[in-house]
Amino acid sequence: MEIVIGISAFLFGGLVTWIAVTQAFKNRAKRIIREAENEAEVIKKEKMLQAKEKFLQLKAEHEKEINSRNAKILALENKTKQRETAVAQRIEEYARKKKELDTVRENLDAQLEIVEKKNEELDRLHKQQVEQLEAISGMSAEEAREMLIESLKAEAKTEAMSYINDIMDEAKINASREAKRIVLNTVQRVATETAIENAVTIFHIDSDEIKGRIIGREGRNIRALEAATGVEIIVDDTPEAIVLSAFDPMRREIARLALHQLVTDGRIHPARIEEVVNKVRKQVEEEVIETGKRTAIDLGVHGLHPELIKLVGKMKYRSSYGQNLLQHSRETANLCALMAAELGLNAKRAKRAGLLHDIGKVSDEDPELPHAILGMKLAEKYKEKPDICNAIGAHHDEVEMTTMIAPIIQVCDAISGARPGARREVVEAYIKRLNDLETLALSYPGVLKTYAIQAGRELRVIVGSEKVSDKEAEELSYDIARKIQTEMTYPGQVKITVIRETRAISIAK
Repeated sequence: MEIVIGISAFLFGGLVTWIAVTQAFKNRAKRIIREAENEAEVIKKEKMLQAKEKFLQLKAEHEKEINSRNAKILALENKTKQRETAVAQRIEEYARKKKELDTVRENLDAQLEIVEKKNEELDRLHKQQVEQLEAISGMSAEEAREMLIESLKAEAKTEAMSYINDIMDEAKINASREAKRIVLNTVQRVATETAIENAVTIFHIDSDEIKGRIIGREGRNIRALEAATGVEIIVDDTPEAIVLSAFDPMRREIARLALHQLVTDGRIHPARIEEVVNKVRKQVEEEVIETGKRTAIDLGVHGLHPELIKLVGKMKYRSSYGQNLLQHSRETANLCALMAAELGLNAKRAKRAGLLHDIGKVSDEDPELPHAILGMKLAEKYKEKPDICNAIGAHHDEVEMTTMIAPIIQVCDAISGARPGARREVVEAYIKRLNDLETLALSYPGVLKTYAIQAGRELRVIVGSEKVSDKEAEELSYDIARKIQTEMTYPGQVKITVIRETRAISIAK
C-alpha cells in the first residue's frame, strides 16, 4: 500500500512538475513569440521606412529624368519650329527672287531683240560706209587695214626707241657719276706690280762647255731631263743660254731649278737627273703650298681648305694673256673688297670670292669644263659658302647671278684685265676680233662701211643717208650693240657710233 501510495505520490509529483515545466515553457514561448513579434514589428517599420525612402529617391530620379527628356523634347520642338520658319522664309524668298528673275529675263529678252536689230542695222550701215570709203579711196578694206597697221607699227617702234633712249640717257645721268667714282676710287687705291710670264725660260750658264755635259753622250742626259720634267730643252748656238720651252710655267720652273742644281753639283747623268727632278718637284710643291698660305694671310682670307690653298699657290706659275694669274687674283680680291665696302656689302666675302674666282684655270680635274664652272664646282666640293660659289661660277655669265657680290666679281675681273699693260693679246686673236666687229655691223642693211678703232673699243658705222633715216640710225646702233653683247666676247666695252650724213656738192665754173 505504501508502495502504491509512493508511486502515486511520485506520479503526482511528476505530473505537477510536468505541468509546471510545461507552463513555464509555454510562458517562455509566449514571451519569445511576443519579443519576436515586437522585433518583427520594428524590422517591418524599418523596412517600410527604407522602402519609402527608396521609393521617394527613385521617384525623384524618375521625375528628374522625365524633366530632362521633356526639356530636350521642348528644345528639339523649338529648333524644329525655327527650321520650319526658316525654310518657309527661304521658300518665300526663293519664290520672290524667281518672280524677279522671270521679270528680268523678260526684260533682257526684249532688250536682246532690240540689240540684235540695232546690230543688224549697224552692220548694214558699216558695210555701206566701207563700200563708200573703198569707192572714194580706191583701196579695199584689207589693204587699208594693212597700211594702217604698218603706219602704227612704225610710229610705235619710233616712239619705243625714243622712250628707250630717254630712259637710258636718264639712267646714265643718274648712275654714271657714282659708278665712275666707285670704280676709279677702287682702281686708284690699288697699285700692284704685274709680272709678265712667257712661254719660255732662259737658263744662263757660265760657258758653252756645260752644254755638252747637259746633252750627254748621244743625248741621253737631255732626253732624260725632258722625260722627267715634261719640258722641251732647246740647246742652240745662243751663247751661254739654254731655252726651256713649255706652256706650263710650273714645269719650266722645276726644269730650271733642276738644271741649276745639276750644273752646280757637276754630276749630270740620267739617274742623278731623275733624283734631282723628284727632289725639286717636292720643293716646288711645298713652295706652292707656302705661297698659297702666304697669299691667304696677306689678304686676310682665313679658313680655306688645304686643296684650295694649294690651287691658289699654283696660280703663281700660271698666266692669262701674259698676266700672272696670282697677281691678277690678288688684284681682283682687293678691288672686290674695296668696291663691296663702297656699296655697303660684305667686303670679306667679296675678297674671298675675288681670290678664288680663277681657281678653275689651275685645276686638272675636268679640263673640258669652262674654268668658271669648274671653279664653282671646286668651291662647292671644299665647302665654300653658296654666295661665293655662285660668284665664282657667274663671273663669265655661265650661270645666273643670284647674289649681290657676283656682279662685283665680274666687274673687278674685267677692271683688272682691262687695265692698260696688264694683258698682252695674241695678234691673231686681236685682228680676228676687229674683223668680226666690222663684219657683224656690215650684215645690217643700209651699212656702207665699218671701222673698228681704239683697239676694238669703238666701232664706227657709216650708213647711206637715202637708205637709213635718223630714227633708224638710233635703232641700228642699239641693235648692233645688243648683237655684239650676245654673240661676241671682248674686254671692257664697245662704243657703237652710227654716222649718217648728206652731202650736196656743186662746182662753180
